[in-house]
Amino acid sequence: MTATLTYRDKIAVVDLGDDENRFSPGWLDTVDQLLDEAQQNGAQALVTTATGKFYSNGLDLEWLMSHGDQAERYVGHAQALFSRILTCPLPTVAAVNGHAFGAGAMLGIAHDYRVMRAGRGYYCFPEVDIHIRFTPGMAALIQAKLTPQTAMTAMATGHRYGATEAHASGLVDHTAPEGAVLDTAIELIRPIAGKDPATLGAIKSTMFASAVAALAQSPV
Repeated sequence: MTATLTYRDKIAVVDLGDDENRFSPGWLDTVDQLLDEAQQNGAQALVTTATGKFYSNGLDLEWLMSHGDQAERYVGHAQALFSRILTCPLPTVAAVNGHAFGAGAMLGIAHDYRVMRAGRGYYCFPEVDIHIRFTPGMAALIQAKLTPQTAMTAMATGHRYGATEAHASGLVDHTAPEGAVLDTAIELIRPIAGKDPATLGAIKSTMFASAVAALAQSPV
């Protein structure tokens, strides 16, 4: 299943898919198109989630290794998605239904809030263990959302956070049982849906100006 868009009243729900939901070029294009559609249709808030045991396993490393000549454009596209979610003119929440690794965890961090499935699944930045450096933009994004000590542990050790520890460390804002993650995210965002998009987007752009600037830089 590719990414899909549905609605709960005027809350747009983007389901990232039912596999590892890696950031293939086609997947990135589809998610961009769904975000365009949600905003054009007057959505008042945005929730992203997925189906199955993964929220997202991050960059499509297999594709990247076989298309090294396109690395700069590819990683730039991923960073543009992070920036878009970070400054989205709608209230946003990631309903993290399962594993969120690497760029998938960065996508979650870019949202205003995160709800994570309790009992199973990890939130993790494994780059140090798979010998991948954070780009300046990726580092700026993570550090904009986490305390310095949590960022240090998450980024420099590759620690795998279960839901309880992720909540205690500030990586996620709420936990919920399996089957209730999406509903919890909907109820979290419903009271703040409908803010003026131009004002909210400007506020977020100001709040995260340094991260946005870093994400706009060439990643290679």
